[in-house]
Amino acid sequence: MKALILVGGFGTRLRPLTLSVPKPLVDFGNKPMILHQIEALKEVGVTEVVLAINYQPEVMLNFLKDFESKLGIKITCSQETEPLGTAGPLALARDKLVDGSGDPFFVLNSDVISEYPFAELIQFHKAHGGEATIMVTKVDEPSKYGVVVMEEATGKVERFVEKPKAFVGNKINAGIYLLNPSVLDRIELKPTSIEKEVFPRIAADSGLFGMVLPGFWMDIGQPRDYITGLRLYLDSLRKKAPGKLASGAHVLGNVLVHETAVIGEGCLIGPDVAVGPGCVVEAGVRLSRCTVMRGARVKQHACVSSSIIGWHSTVGKWARVENMTILGEDVHVCDEIYSNGGVVLPHKEIKSSILKPEIVM
Repeated sequence: MKALILVGGFGTRLRPLTLSVPKPLVDFGNKPMILHQIEALKEVGVTEVVLAINYQPEVMLNFLKDFESKLGIKITCSQETEPLGTAGPLALARDKLVDGSGDPFFVLNSDVISEYPFAELIQFHKAHGGEATIMVTKVDEPSKYGVVVMEEATGKVERFVEKPKAFVGNKINAGIYLLNPSVLDRIELKPTSIEKEVFPRIAADSGLFGMVLPGFWMDIGQPRDYITGLRLYLDSLRKKAPGKLASGAHVLGNVLVHETAVIGEGCLIGPDVAVGPGCVVEAGVRLSRCTVMRGARVKQHACVSSSIIGWHSTVGKWARVENMTILGEDVHVCDEIYSNGGVVLPHKEIKSSILKPEIVM
């Protein structure tokens, strides 16, 4: 089987992290976002992953070359010269996706983190015999999204309602699809939306079915949702693979610490924290609801909460970093500095406190 991952553009909502690497390579739970998806695809027998991308394909491919051999899966790029929306890239990658076997292929949005129940998705798709399956997830506030209206019993999709004013349902498109090759005959090579143009037409022909996604779901394309996504992901690890989580007197709740990270004496870490490879957390540090990425250092008695500390950055002694502060790569926060929601671009030294959320160039 094959899969297409919609990588798209610049990842502006996750700047300053995406100023250093393309968004799918930003670490999440101590490994690049896109690797969570590729590993799950590999598990259900996908042999080739195509990345639909219009920005820095060399960087992506060079990085993923290592994983090709490690995972034994072929990874190629389909590069857009102009943005093609969410359906155009399928037409562009047509020759890579169709091999004459008639097998369906996966399409994934690269920002989506979940438990990826691909085996169940394949079963459901085969059972209903339709042309396409989309995964849907239940949300508390459907008015912010496009709602999928479907038959409870069969999952057959009736229609889509964009940002409904009145309640029509609470299921939204989760950005994970399994499509028969015939769907490609419905897509022209031009900027097209799969959600607004292609799926409604398949639904009108009674060929579209929705499967409710078990477990958690999050679009982690922006910082606040990234932090929420980390909490949900660690919750899921607690249920499925608790051995991967850290334990001990210094750990509170769900915490992921890479085996090469060093944690000092008298720290309190958690809940919902990921500490990446090669990180150093010195004595007496307090970490909660945050990610500390590869090679970063948090010095003695610093306190970091609800924030993202980028690669090779430093948080000084007795510093306090909170309220969705995001440090890009190689940022150095001096001792005793306070950051309240500062978004700091790479290679910067912060010598005075950031008292209200702002971007620091």
